[in-house]
Amino acid sequence: MTPLPLRTPLSVHHREPVLDVVVPVFNEETDLEPSVLRLRAHLRETFPYSFRITVADNASTDATPLIAARLAAELPEVQWVRLSEKGRGRALHSAWSSSRAPVLAYLDVDLSTDLTALLPLVAPLISGHSDIAIGTRLARGSRVVRGPKREVISRCYNALLRSTLAVGFSDAQCGFKAVRRDVAERLLPLVKDSEWFFDTEMLVIAERAGLRIHEVPVDWVDDPDSRVDIWATAMADLRGIARLGRELGRGTLPTTGLRRSAADPVRGGLVGQLLRFAAVGAVSTIGYVLLYTTLRPACGPQTANALALLACALANTAANRRLTFGLRGRDGALRHQAKGLLVFAIGLALTSGSLAALHHAAPRASHGTEVGVLIAANLAATLLRFLLLRAWVFPTARRRGTGDATA
Repeated sequence: MTPLPLRTPLSVHHREPVLDVVVPVFNEETDLEPSVLRLRAHLRETFPYSFRITVADNASTDATPLIAARLAAELPEVQWVRLSEKGRGRALHSAWSSSRAPVLAYLDVDLSTDLTALLPLVAPLISGHSDIAIGTRLARGSRVVRGPKREVISRCYNALLRSTLAVGFSDAQCGFKAVRRDVAERLLPLVKDSEWFFDTEMLVIAERAGLRIHEVPVDWVDDPDSRVDIWATAMADLRGIARLGRELGRGTLPTTGLRRSAADPVRGGLVGQLLRFAAVGAVSTIGYVLLYTTLRPACGPQTANALALLACALANTAANRRLTFGLRGRDGALRHQAKGLLVFAIGLALTSGSLAALHHAAPRASHGTEVGVLIAANLAATLLRFLLLRAWVFPTARRRGTGDATA
């Protein structure tokens, strides 16, 4: 599958509405009309682009479908879709898949999230800065009013995600998210859950693919009339986490098609890579000296040298992966580190072998000769390390950089 194209700002003169806000509902005959009217009024006053509000009805059994149909008939910016099965994830998947708007969003019908965060949520997607945007109730700057039970559950759930799936985003389940349509077209077919775990699964896959996720602190007030079954939802989430963990462990998540062809391009070609590689090497050397100096009094010279070399080798590989070769996300990170350690061992063997060869050939070689041999060997080892990183450890980045330069 071809990679996603480079993100670009959206045109103001888009034929379809620029933003499609989906409101998934199930038996919301009381809240639906006032919430839609309030959302429409807010968008008309504050949103500078054309928009649409899509009410996604999850097989409601009360008057919700009648109210949604009437709103769609009376208000030109409102439409509704009817699903025969329940499931918030199913509703979002269906509504987003059929929409032609370049930016897709959703929010809960209770409007627990202050609508002033809506424009900051979608602005990074419209400008081409990010792929997905999420509201977060757990970031600094957020203002949240809710009971202690929900607060503890929310924080425990997100802490569990960080500890088991090693996610970087702070709030998986805030009902306030947006995604660019070109990303959604590739991402949604990979999301299997059709219930409340839909959000989490979508974000985990996107993050593992290296997509850019923008977080917006929100003001959020808990809806005391919420009918979510917390226990059943928690059990379903745990099953979802276990399933995703297995798929990640087996490497079966097909995220290749979600990578962007020029996302974080390898700037400057070979020369740029060499310059950044040299800068990373210089910082790594300084770090090694500081770490060795700190550890030596407690560990002795040999142990301190080994620990400092190991730590700096790991940091050096991670820095070159991100800065020199432009790779993001966690996919392949462990493999890259393992290869990086082998490359480091090859370089260490080259320098140590050169010094051993000198002592064998000239047992009385001067200190100046030793230094000269070590400098030459280190230069050769550094060049070899760069070539191995470029051709073997990070070959995908090298090919992508060539393609971008050609484009």
